[in-house]
Amino acid sequence: MEFNLEIGILGKTELTVTEEKTAVAYGSGGIDVFATPAMIGVMENAALKIADQHLPDGWSTVGTRLDVRHIAATPKGMKVRAEAKLIAVKGKQLTFEVTAYDDEEKIGEGIHDRYIINKETFLNKTEEKKARQT
Repeated sequence: MEFNLEIGILGKTELTVTEEKTAVAYGSGGIDVFATPAMIGVMENAALKIADQHLPDGWSTVGTRLDVRHIAATPKGMKVRAEAKLIAVKGKQLTFEVTAYDDEEKIGEGIHDRYIINKETFLNKTEEKKARQT
């Protein structure tokens, strides 16, 4: 199947840092600032939005690789914006450049891969795996 995904398409998402998005709440650190796992999640979401907007019904993507740096702390109450740019398409593998900013500065950057999947086939495989465990 052909997918209409052009290099350079952009996606973004944003959120406000709440108590639930802190390193303390995630268990990923002892400081009450924006958690790295939360930053990764917002970066993935920006890339997912690109794929969802350009794939036909019944298709989606799953994250397969992240290589990111969290380079600045963000306090509670501040907004975070993540941006994703599609930089490569190799078959069903999509590679994105991802960046996160708070109200003052860049807070994270990296590369993120997603793989195009047929939702029904993917879910059937996961159900089969689940059934083998029981």
